[in-house]
Amino acid sequence: MKKILFLFLVILSSTFYAQQQTIEIWNGNAPGAIETEGYVEQPKLENGRLNSTSQVIHSTLEVFLAKDNPTQTGVIVLPGGGYTHLAMEKEGYKIAEWFNKQGIHAFVLKYRMPSDKSMTNKTVGPLQDAQRAMRLVRRNAEKYNLNPDKIGVIGFSAGGHLASTLATHYAQKTYAIPDEISAQPSFSILLYPVVSMKDGVTHQGSKISLLGENASAELVEKYSNETQVTEETPITFLVHATNDTAVPVENSINYYLALKEHGVNAEMHLYQDGGHGFGLGREGAHTQWAEALKNWLATHQYLQLN
Repeated sequence: MKKILFLFLVILSSTFYAQQQTIEIWNGNAPGAIETEGYVEQPKLENGRLNSTSQVIHSTLEVFLAKDNPTQTGVIVLPGGGYTHLAMEKEGYKIAEWFNKQGIHAFVLKYRMPSDKSMTNKTVGPLQDAQRAMRLVRRNAEKYNLNPDKIGVIGFSAGGHLASTLATHYAQKTYAIPDEISAQPSFSILLYPVVSMKDGVTHQGSKISLLGENASAELVEKYSNETQVTEETPITFLVHATNDTAVPVENSINYYLALKEHGVNAEMHLYQDGGHGFGLGREGAHTQWAEALKNWLATHQYLQLN
């Protein structure tokens, strides 16, 4: 039944979106995967399109290749959703399509939701998927006409936490790897990200979903990614709204300060409006972040402006 559901989602995506391929990340069960009867993925459709999904137990990577003026740059897209669901349309497919318009190949990762019902160690499950996705894309760089040194990650909200976790925990051994392909992103782009797991700053729902109700101080510190920055952390572009009441703007500010302290190039855009979860933008000053990102990517030679 689970396999049928997975195939249905692949066919559905192939019908409605412009990607050329859907890759099952693990080609079978992921490391530490367990099965619980009745615990299956819960996709939600809107106007015939996959809008969001929850209880993800099979991670996939949907490939969106830029058709016009490809740049040899790639980006892995991590939708948000508080580590309980994934906003696949707003923070996945629409973002991939925007990157394609810039000549950048995009890979939307449907990562597993952390759950004691589907994995032996839910805290490490999403990071396993993100590391695996980065290595898969880099390993196939020639196939996709990519420069392996120009493959980054973008994450939104809890997806921003996962992106910053990949940026700071890329060398953590979370599963057996067959080669020396690095999981380190070339750059990271964080939109209204959950960065910290510390009380008063974190998004409590994301923290509980990932770390559990009674997380140890050691675990909180480990996944408070502002404390894990080093000189090797990838260059970063940050976007946040000051009036975000779900994920405090201090998540981005503290991460930026940690990057600055360690000499890592970073650019941060804080807007007065936007709230939380605005994706490519609603109405107001924050709608300019995508144009600012284009300039930043061009500055670092990840794309060429016309």
